Amino acid sequence: MTGAATVLAGSSAGTASWAAYRILMAQAGIARGVIGRDTAKPPEADGIYTAGCVAPEPWRSGKPVDVHLMIFGDSTAAGVGCVSAEEVPGVRIARGLAETTGMRIRLSTKAISGATSKGLAGQVDAMFVAGPPPDAAVIFVGANDITKKHSVTASARRLGATVARLQLAGSVVVVGTCPDLGTVAVIPQPLRTIVHNWSVRLAKAQLGVTAAAGGNPVPLGDLGPEFLTAPGRMFADDGFHPSADGYALAAGKILPVLVTALAERRSETPQARSAERRGITARLRGLIESPGWRPRRPADSVHIEVPVQN
Repeated sequence: MTGAATVLAGSSAGTASWAAYRILMAQAGIARGVIGRDTAKPPEADGIYTAGCVAPEPWRSGKPVDVHLMIFGDSTAAGVGCVSAEEVPGVRIARGLAETTGMRIRLSTKAISGATSKGLAGQVDAMFVAGPPPDAAVIFVGANDITKKHSVTASARRLGATVARLQLAGSVVVVGTCPDLGTVAVIPQPLRTIVHNWSVRLAKAQLGVTAAAGGNPVPLGDLGPEFLTAPGRMFADDGFHPSADGYALAAGKILPVLVTALAERRSETPQARSAERRGITARLRGLIESPGWRPRRPADSVHIEVPVQN
């Protein structure tokens, strides 16, 4: 190939690459105009949940609880897209834990809409300022790392550091990994395929760092097919955040992992020697050792169904 032809070929390739880049950037601008448009504050949901309670008890210092559950992360952790408090994922998990075990569950939410993995450290800092660490921490994070084009490696490293920090403080940690943003129809193609690939890469990295830090990862990307099949039911009105049904699916995946992790942690800790703690541990272990136990999602709650033994 002559030098002139080489230059021409290079110029053509460069022009095509630049055109593709401009298309992707234009699509990203369109997507950003839609994603995050729902700025409504999620319903207030914190308090003490007990089996059968109509509404949570307000918590104040000195009120007894069996498990303190704290939610960290982004808008999906906070429940953006929910119409009522009962739809918020933290409430679904807290109610499910209370209904399943009969325990008193205190729910606290530190999640902030728009947060990325970089913001987790500040949420944990706020937790330590407010009081002692929780018995259980649930983290939902990753979507904003993708939309803000953060490094997959750096995002995963920050999550791993947060999990390790909470673990060292004595908390059981469960992480809902990055959802599949390739299911979000408001993101046009071919950008949607690209963010799908980024989501899968980040979720895989999150799974590895969470497990390495002693946490319990839950792959929420596995819910992608259900969101693709019924987007009108699974997404909120903004087309990006989950709807009540979408959050119910996520809570249903988190809850069994959380119950198992709590049972294992409670049986290992020195506090388990007290009669009260032994009773709580026994209820948790009895639950997870029941044959056929599984999450069940009625319209207004999430709990574990345990078959009756004949």
